[in-house]
Amino acid sequence: MSVFFTVIIAVLVFGFLIFIHEFGHYIFARIFKVTINEFSIGMGPRIFSRISKKTGIRYSVSALPIGGFVAMAGEEREDGDGIPEFNVDKLSEDPNSFDKKPAWQRLIITLAGALINIFAGFLAMIIVISATRRPSLVVDQFYREAEEAKLGISVTSDKWIMEGDKIVAVNGKSVHLYESLRYEIMRNGHKPIDVAVVRDGERITLEDVSFPIMQTEGQIFGSIDFFVEEADKTFFTVIGDSWANLWLNVRMVWESLFDLITGRYSFAAVSGPVGISAAIGEAASVGFISLLSLVSIISINLGVMNLLPIPALDGGRMITILIEMITKKKLPAKVENTINAVGLALLLAFSLVVLVKDVVGMII
Repeated sequence: MSVFFTVIIAVLVFGFLIFIHEFGHYIFARIFKVTINEFSIGMGPRIFSRISKKTGIRYSVSALPIGGFVAMAGEEREDGDGIPEFNVDKLSEDPNSFDKKPAWQRLIITLAGALINIFAGFLAMIIVISATRRPSLVVDQFYREAEEAKLGISVTSDKWIMEGDKIVAVNGKSVHLYESLRYEIMRNGHKPIDVAVVRDGERITLEDVSFPIMQTEGQIFGSIDFFVEEADKTFFTVIGDSWANLWLNVRMVWESLFDLITGRYSFAAVSGPVGISAAIGEAASVGFISLLSLVSIISINLGVMNLLPIPALDGGRMITILIEMITKKKLPAKVENTINAVGLALLLAFSLVVLVKDVVGMII
């Protein structure tokens, strides 16, 4: 796929995910009758803007497709360049301002964007799973000669996975989904691991099972080396598998962050908009279902990342509201403004570093 179409598709994907995120904040702000000054997709200078005669809300599309915002009275103002800023002076002017609403309503408005991203990812997952075969956990055929044959080990050995085995646990963690099986092997299979299987009706644990190793961006992963049998698919299995996939993706986000902090993954594994755009282009070249699958994962990731307790993210605001609900005291506006400003500066700096890394990686 050409660079032009890759960019177009990536902009459409990011634009849609940003739109539904901000729409989540917007719709619940409307439900709780919060005064909304502006709903913007994108940041920076406006390239399109219209003020509703009925509501007085300005609807905008801005030049930089890197975010968006819902500017609510008592929370943000628009300073002429489309960038929302906290406005301490206007906190008490509007009886329907964000800060005047009960803490529980502000909490729902704050969480709505991330939760809608996660829900949208779940709906996309249902479509993807409905349109694809349903893999089981029963080993059907190995990608290449069985490892036991290479090593001269009897095929009846209980130390190796065999065709017909149903895999039920990896490294002590139960697996009920093929995607979770593949993830456990990818994350832990770079070294010998224990695999529990059901063989001839009996559960046995195979110790120190080795899997092929693959390296990507300097990272070492285990690689699944067998096909699995196809399982029956019904309406209920589609919903159940989609729900399980949703929570698997949430878990993957948290564990990836943990692995990054602990050094299991290096900074080279981190991708920003440029790297993700390249992946979107590759997925789109394969087909719509492949693209939708990636969009589902990105949407869930966007929702989960926004819930991290980091200043300037929804999760950071969630923490301050929860503290207020517990202590019955609001954090001073100037203090919150300073915390958010510092958090935003750090996030932008980190995003710039990732952007440079992705661009350099593409050039090299």
